[in-house]
Amino acid sequence: MLIKFESRSARVKGLSFHSKRPWILASLHNGHIQLWDYRICTLLEKFDEHDGPVRGIDFHQQQPLFVSGGDDYKIKIWNYKLKRCLFTLLGHLDYIRTTFFHHEYPWILSSSDDQTIRIWNWQSRSCISVLTGHNHYVMCANFHPSEDLIVSASLDQTVRVWDISGLRKKNVAPGTMSSGISDIGTRNPNQVELFGQADAFVKHVLEGHDRGVNWANFHPTLSLIVSAADDRMVKLWRMNDSKAWEVDTCRGHYNNVCCCLFHARQEIIMTCSEDKSIRIWDLSKRTCLQTFRRDHDRYWVLSVHPTLNIFAAGHDGGLLIFKLERERPAFAVNGNLLYYVKERYIRMLDFTNSKDTAVVQIRGSKHNVHSMSYNAAENAVLLTTRLQNQDNCYYEMYQLPRDYDSSNPDTVDGKRSPGVTAIWVARNRFAVLDKSHTILLKSSKNELIKKISLSNVQEIFYAGTGMLLLKDQDTISLFDVQQKRNLAQVKMNKVRYAIWSSDMQYLALLSKQEVGLFNRKLELQCQVRENIRIKSGAWEASGVFVYTTSNHIKYSLLNGDHGIIRTLDLPIYLTRVSGDSVFCLDRECRARVLKIDSTEYKFKLALVNRRYDEVLHMVRNAKLVGQSIISYLQKKGYPEVALHFVKDEKTRFLLALESGNLEVSLHAAKQIDEKVCWERLGEMGLMQGNHQIVEMSYQRTKNYDKLAFLYLITGNLEKLQKMMKIAEIRKDCSSQYLAALMLGDIPERVKVLKQSGQRSLAYLTAQTHGMVEDAENIKSGFAENERIPDVYPKAVVLVPPPPIQSQDHNWPLLTVDGGFFDKAVSKASALSSLGGGLDKNVGAMAIIEGDDDGGAGWESDVDIVLDDEEETFQDAKQNDEDGWAVDELELPPELDIGANVGSAGESGYFVLPTRGQPPNQFWTNNSQLAVDHIMAGSFDTAMRLLQNQVGIVKFDELKPLFLSTYGRSRTAIISSPSLPSNIGYPQRNIKEVNARNSLPAVSLTLPNLFLRLQSAYQLTTSGKFVDAINKFRDILLSVPLLCVDSRQEIAEAQQLIEICKEYIVGLEMEVARKELPKNNIEDMLRVCEMAAYFTNCNLQNIHLILTLRTALNLFVKIKNFKTAAVFARRLLELGPKAEIAQQTRKILAACEKNLTDAHKLDYDEHNPFDICPLTFKPIYKGKAVIKCPLSGASYLPEMKGQICRVTRCTEIGKDCIGLRISSLQFR
Repeated sequence: MLIKFESRSARVKGLSFHSKRPWILASLHNGHIQLWDYRICTLLEKFDEHDGPVRGIDFHQQQPLFVSGGDDYKIKIWNYKLKRCLFTLLGHLDYIRTTFFHHEYPWILSSSDDQTIRIWNWQSRSCISVLTGHNHYVMCANFHPSEDLIVSASLDQTVRVWDISGLRKKNVAPGTMSSGISDIGTRNPNQVELFGQADAFVKHVLEGHDRGVNWANFHPTLSLIVSAADDRMVKLWRMNDSKAWEVDTCRGHYNNVCCCLFHARQEIIMTCSEDKSIRIWDLSKRTCLQTFRRDHDRYWVLSVHPTLNIFAAGHDGGLLIFKLERERPAFAVNGNLLYYVKERYIRMLDFTNSKDTAVVQIRGSKHNVHSMSYNAAENAVLLTTRLQNQDNCYYEMYQLPRDYDSSNPDTVDGKRSPGVTAIWVARNRFAVLDKSHTILLKSSKNELIKKISLSNVQEIFYAGTGMLLLKDQDTISLFDVQQKRNLAQVKMNKVRYAIWSSDMQYLALLSKQEVGLFNRKLELQCQVRENIRIKSGAWEASGVFVYTTSNHIKYSLLNGDHGIIRTLDLPIYLTRVSGDSVFCLDRECRARVLKIDSTEYKFKLALVNRRYDEVLHMVRNAKLVGQSIISYLQKKGYPEVALHFVKDEKTRFLLALESGNLEVSLHAAKQIDEKVCWERLGEMGLMQGNHQIVEMSYQRTKNYDKLAFLYLITGNLEKLQKMMKIAEIRKDCSSQYLAALMLGDIPERVKVLKQSGQRSLAYLTAQTHGMVEDAENIKSGFAENERIPDVYPKAVVLVPPPPIQSQDHNWPLLTVDGGFFDKAVSKASALSSLGGGLDKNVGAMAIIEGDDDGGAGWESDVDIVLDDEEETFQDAKQNDEDGWAVDELELPPELDIGANVGSAGESGYFVLPTRGQPPNQFWTNNSQLAVDHIMAGSFDTAMRLLQNQVGIVKFDELKPLFLSTYGRSRTAIISSPSLPSNIGYPQRNIKEVNARNSLPAVSLTLPNLFLRLQSAYQLTTSGKFVDAINKFRDILLSVPLLCVDSRQEIAEAQQLIEICKEYIVGLEMEVARKELPKNNIEDMLRVCEMAAYFTNCNLQNIHLILTLRTALNLFVKIKNFKTAAVFARRLLELGPKAEIAQQTRKILAACEKNLTDAHKLDYDEHNPFDICPLTFKPIYKGKAVIKCPLSGASYLPEMKGQICRVTRCTEIGKDCIGLRISSLQFR
């Protein structure tokens, strides 16, 4: 069983695949209906109008409809586009077990515990027939896929076959199309014509089960029926027009069998049972082929996709979607030839002429070939077959004939041997990974040459002659088979395929949802993550890696640029990419050639490699369209390139502004003629000193104040006077007075002040500037009781200085040469014979003035000038006599100590023995674990190890842990008061090795940390969040100081880190939320967001209930009833106490009356996200993220290099080798 998707939910009672889209409907025992996209593993929608369990569910094959039936006696028709129930069919008097659409007519078939089967017309919304005859619950009823038959199963221990041809004749109008869109009238149920048959009658009654029958199903093509019952048996029945009889019984289940179905393409039967198993039966032999069990969940229902080879099963804890076997074809590429296995033949496809021939016929097997390896020198292939039990895996070696008859290929017997993987590594050598994870090197005669024992090798891949790629749990190693050593290593999890470029210089490693591109030395070039499964890949000749996902063909350059080439209806497996053609195999093992548009990635590749002539050719001739190309050029700093082929005026305007091209910007602004564009153009013109464009922009936007100031600073007094007149016409006294002030026009200022009623200011202005007559006229207008202002006797007349020279021309700019593209366009415009490849709208405005010789910008990168004189470096001359000459040193006689310096026995004095070394001095040499170095007292090396392994850069938090660990490294035994204590060094491997190879006994163990975890849980439950945070952090920082002995304990330690991280982030966020102000609605919305984020932390159920209650109350207060209803349902699914559940149901009922949100929050419960511990903001799936190397906490990329808030000691985004707490991780 290959599980493709699995979800956790309440018990699943019904399943239905969509015929076209990657969707599945699941009806649950709690009354909900879930719509899942199983390709991207996302819950799309929930429907919950049923009251009680929903058992029947089915998609319509053409219309956007599905039908459901539940324990509330209701059949509901839903439209999944409108996301609501259209109408309800009433008539059944008890639980409804199954509901199915007819494949051709607008009918719905339902079975019920009221012992009846009903056929409904969903267009007229009425029941057109009631089938009675069963005398117990009818558990299932199914239409025949092609004939006018129905099969039903009941707890009365019978299976009945019903003929409904009469119903079809009466209710279906002549000429009705198969889509079922004509208006079909209704007839009375069970109406009998005078000389005719009934609408529906029982054709066969199948008796043979000893207990109630739960399910019955027709074979899609044969006259067979399969039934499953509570007597734990699965029976196969055959029928014809006159009778039906039992063929055989399949026994093996040891509890009630709930569901059964036929495989559409293979001769097998699939059943599920309450004994927690799914069984696969051979249809011809009626024997059990495979059994798949769960530990705790009973299976209830099965479903098969109408066209694809996938199945679904519903159980107590949710649903799973699976395949029975791998559908990826086995193939190998050698030059222009593709070898692949189809059915029982090895076939060869020539890429040059697309000739496909059968080479040989191989031994038949019911299992698919997993992989193929081809040896061109020996013309031999290795075929590996993998089974569920690795002990039964094997490989076969076939010698392919040089001459063969493609119409009648010979049958060849291969040499079969056990092995998990077999790969050619030399001309006459191949490597085999056996079941004990040992690499066997064998000759072309299948004879063992040598064994290479390595630990934890899970898979091997080809890496060139004499080389292998070894995969363990999280690393890939480049291994030299002859020297038996690793040459390079890279960390990448769960690698599935390794694909080399044709020159073996680059490697692509594919995991489930990740592509990593590396060079020959396994140095990472780039990494691409996908949201769906990656299927295959192939290198293009220019160094572009093309790969396929479930629904796309994509590409990736070595610098990390990637994109989509085209979409796919069904998955394919790439074998070769050549130009605009993609050679591939589909799941039916058919060789196909797809046409692709490679312009986009070739354009990017040429731009990256600075091949500007190719870029220019594509700009002129290729149809480069789309915002993705434009945004790519902007991102890479080439907006001027995009400017040459973009036709949309708004986009051209933005690109011209970014590249500083005012002429093109002006032309685009005139075409768009929007205020925002003119404002931005004015800003850019002011930055470049082009006051003519600035003037035009201010005039178009009617920004008179800025325009007047522009005239002032450019000395254009004539236009400034016009601005003063315009202000007078507009009756804008403020602008008019300001212009008069800037012009030094005193009479105009007096006039403006008089018109605006400011007589005192007008009098002062006139009197101060010597306008006596005007001042007297103003003075005469004052009333007797009004005070006439006094003139300041020392006032000085201030008049703006007149400009010496007005600025008629733009500010001078440095003249620069045009770039490669500008010069090319200029030449194309000058020489009409060359034709035009550019848009006419660009015109002369796109050409920057300058000489055609020389080159700035890109040109400097194109023209590479070499010096005439070559600078040579010569090696130093070697002299055999003078090279590394070391003279012999002779000691003088007074320093000669003779030859017998060490003979103590002869000289008659005693030599003290050399003092031994304590064991802890050997610990640092014997181990690479940080805890061993700490216990040895070597804190500096321990710090370096922790820095390299988990990125710890601040050790203040670890000081108490270091000291306590060091204190546990030795024992002190008091011998007598006058003597020092005897120091002992406990060792964990004292029985195995001597003192020089000893290792310290580590007292800190995983069970100790789990005990501390329980106390941290208690602190969390009691609401002591600060103490709980410190406790969780102490546990987390203690994990790198562990020493464990098994892979399981390593996994448990990683799980412990994840638990601590989730609680620290959640509790830190809760503490911060409580400290936030709640003065206005913005503060309240932020509080609600943080409460909602807290509910998405992976906590224990008791703590999750508390977080959901908090979020529920807050969201009800701000009237976000739709999201509050989601929290309420999640809370009820956790099974809280009775009083809490009762209160939550009341709130849920109130929210469902108005399923709307009053405020929009940054929270999407359907889109998975991580919480940034520094900002407490969500980082949704698909966005760029960096992680803490120890805790795994996710952060935004701009926070790289900061200290992690979770650990308070690790550097965010630091490149580390990972947690190391066991010697197993260094082997």
